[in-house]
Amino acid sequence: MKPTIHDSLPFPDDDSLKNLVAETLAMAQAAGASQAEAGLSVSQGLSVGSRMGEVETIEHQQDNGLGISVYFGRHKGSASTSNLDPDAIRRTVEAACNIARYTSEDPCTGLADAALMATEFHALDLYHPWKLEPQAVIDLALECENAALSHDPRIVNSEGAAVDLNAGVSVYGNSHGFLQAQHKTRHGISCSVVAESGGNMQRDYWYDVSRNPDALASARSVGEKAAERTVRRLDASKLKTTQAPVLYAPEMARGLVGHLTSAIGGAAQYRKASFLLDALGEQVFPDFVQLREDPFLAQALGSANYDSEGVATRATPLVSDGVIQHYLLDSYAARKLGRESTGHASGVHNLMLDSTGKTFSECLAAMNRGFLVTELMGQGINTVTGDYSRGAAGFWVENGQIDRPVEEVTIASNLREMFRGIVEIGNDIDQRGSIRCGSILIENMTIGGVD
Repeated sequence: MKPTIHDSLPFPDDDSLKNLVAETLAMAQAAGASQAEAGLSVSQGLSVGSRMGEVETIEHQQDNGLGISVYFGRHKGSASTSNLDPDAIRRTVEAACNIARYTSEDPCTGLADAALMATEFHALDLYHPWKLEPQAVIDLALECENAALSHDPRIVNSEGAAVDLNAGVSVYGNSHGFLQAQHKTRHGISCSVVAESGGNMQRDYWYDVSRNPDALASARSVGEKAAERTVRRLDASKLKTTQAPVLYAPEMARGLVGHLTSAIGGAAQYRKASFLLDALGEQVFPDFVQLREDPFLAQALGSANYDSEGVATRATPLVSDGVIQHYLLDSYAARKLGRESTGHASGVHNLMLDSTGKTFSECLAAMNRGFLVTELMGQGINTVTGDYSRGAAGFWVENGQIDRPVEEVTIASNLREMFRGIVEIGNDIDQRGSIRCGSILIENMTIGGVD
């Protein structure tokens, strides 16, 4: 049997990796640190890219990394290394200790509270190596791109197709006695092509990503979807500036949820740099909006038993009946705010926005006349005021049906008004990330085009 990418570079066993982290922590404490934490990661992967029927890139990755943070009272020092030899680790610990001796005292620094460490561990089923020979990975990339290029004669060029395989193990430990290892995989297929008609050129893309290769869309279907999305954008026109409803396609809608999570994040709150400052308990959305977090979904991209500080994650309602229920806090932000860590030192864990029950077609019908957003450009968002203005492309909708492609417009409003103006949340849920939601229909926005 020929070796596969995952057979050729076996990981060290968990006990060896845990011992390495434990020894690192012991070095820090022997050097006088009152507290210490260390994270170790080992990963390997293969990425293949093709363009116009030719293999363009083949990249094999094998990465190691160890990071250590030490605390001398309320003084913190951090250092990292990619060299896992004992002497390199010793020098890294010494560097972290030297840094800590010169940093300013911060009363909020330190490990997360010992009482918050995870003690129960769900079987999350996050490790599914894709055991392919390198040639099979190449064949998948070529198949994906060829499916796009042959889908329609108007597809005239390609920005490439890619297939990525990745597997890794991470270990986190701290001087509270917490020491755990977690194995994860992440695989993806993507494609981007260019179409032309009458001198007008458009590009679009599609992708899929999963921890389990058996759950991925086929390479052919990813390529065909990329081609379909590209062709439908041909002969796009501009709009006159107007006010109208806006429907965010699912892959764009998750960005709106992301603006919420940034605004209720601990750093934005304690820095007083949020348009939702002190919004805990405030009704920000219509009362049908429910946003919840479930860190324990099997095979999900955002699943985790603990965050990057060892704090236990938990199923949490973030928005109930439109009301903000929780901030997203790591231990530092929690102390700054006089609160307790919520287990979000490493971000959110499978946020799910409940649908109002309508399909995508029914959301179009509910909008009747307006703008469907399928692409966003630029970063015109003021996180302090909530002012929102972004370049966009998509489709104009008439009588609940897609009428024509649209490009070079700007959509603008304020995020508070947008959140209050949510009319529907579709059941066409995009599961390719830590935020899962369907299409979101906003009652009214300014659509800037030509005057």
